[in-house]
Amino acid sequence: MKQSLLLSVLICLSCSKAVPELSDFDQKAWKDDPKGCKGERGRYIDPMFAQRHLLTGLSEGDLVSLLGKPDKNDLSEHHEKFYTYYFTPGPECNGGSSYTVLEVRFNATGVSKEVAIIAID
Repeated sequence: MKQSLLLSVLICLSCSKAVPELSDFDQKAWKDDPKGCKGERGRYIDPMFAQRHLLTGLSEGDLVSLLGKPDKNDLSEHHEKFYTYYFTPGPECNGGSSYTVLEVRFNATGVSKEVAIIAID
């Protein structure tokens, strides 16, 4: 039993995706603009849209190492997590009702399976 569990863990670890390097993306500037309040993240909407496929298949830890702590996270009734990052100032910044977010959905094993950029009006 212990051997099969160890083998399963090793298989999962060997299948993990490397953390990508995103082009036209300043990781420090992104992380220094929590919730998009400074307005710096907005310039990354187009590059992130073009490279969103690179974020699919990442573990939660790898995504956090790349983008920082999510601005918001939710858990569905099916044990899926959703991480939200604001590109433009979110409601906590200025009370505005229109903003754009990057939303990453994780499956029950903590691997990103869907990445979307959503404009909220």
